[in-house]
Amino acid sequence: MIQFRIQPDSEIPASNQLFNQIRFAIACRQYPPGYKLPSTRSLAMQTGLHRNTISKVYRQLEEEGFVESLAGSGIYVRSRGDEGGSWLQSPAIKKQNEDGYKLVQKALNDMLAQGYSLNQARELFLGEIDWRLRCSAQVLVVVPSHDMGAGELMVHELEISLNIPVRLVAMEELTAVLDKTSSATVVTSRYFISDVEAIAAPKAVRVIPLDIYDYARELSLLKTLPRENCVGIVSLSAGIARAAEVILHGLRGDELLIMTAQPKDAYKLQAVVKRAQVIVSDQASFPSVHAAVQALLNDIIRPPKLIKVENYIGSKSISLLKRELGLG
Repeated sequence: MIQFRIQPDSEIPASNQLFNQIRFAIACRQYPPGYKLPSTRSLAMQTGLHRNTISKVYRQLEEEGFVESLAGSGIYVRSRGDEGGSWLQSPAIKKQNEDGYKLVQKALNDMLAQGYSLNQARELFLGEIDWRLRCSAQVLVVVPSHDMGAGELMVHELEISLNIPVRLVAMEELTAVLDKTSSATVVTSRYFISDVEAIAAPKAVRVIPLDIYDYARELSLLKTLPRENCVGIVSLSAGIARAAEVILHGLRGDELLIMTAQPKDAYKLQAVVKRAQVIVSDQASFPSVHAAVQALLNDIIRPPKLIKVENYIGSKSISLLKRELGLG
């Protein structure tokens, strides 16, 4: 069982600490789709929070689309239609799938009525699908405009893994982009999935959520650092940096000093390099971190230990996306 830790003396409200920790557990699939969340009683015993506070956190998670409440059963992590099961799909997604099936059924019936055999129809359907995937498929990475860095991380990794166009789009511009796009697959982090689905559903465009890397190796190391160490978090994504700060504070409280920076903010990055004993950086930011350390070698007594996180997207999500796009 995942152990959630709440720091009662933190400036961050206890409900926000728990919300962010559960949301991270869902985003990196420590809590996979269909997983039943602990009861409010169980979580109250673990965290020391009042059950009403935990109920409030669960309601917030449900409102933002991360979980679904099943009467008389409990709270479950929502499925998004990409996990091989539909029992937790939202009514809108279920209806969309049913409508799509009816369209396929009608097209097939029309072809059979005109004398085509089932094998001929199958070859024509598959040929058209394969052609569109090869020639028209476009992956749109969608994130809110306030955290375009998260999208840059996804694009950076997807361009390495996929051999088709990958385009970064701000969530606020998605409707206009879809109006001009004939064929596309939208991908986003589970952090943003509900808002993106709401925009894409009326356009009949599929949305595939990407799970983020669970950072288990990095968290294990940071748990063992001596008290009063300073840890730097450098990421293209301001959201990831904030989430990491909350999670680390939940794990270690005031035992560690946490500093965050984005690679483009030279002033903050230099401050992190001068102060931190350990710096954790995403792959895309690592060259900037390394360059900043080299530039300040004469000004620091002991260079910080650098930890490069190799992935932002979970490997299973990459495999799923390849399969969905027919790329192997």
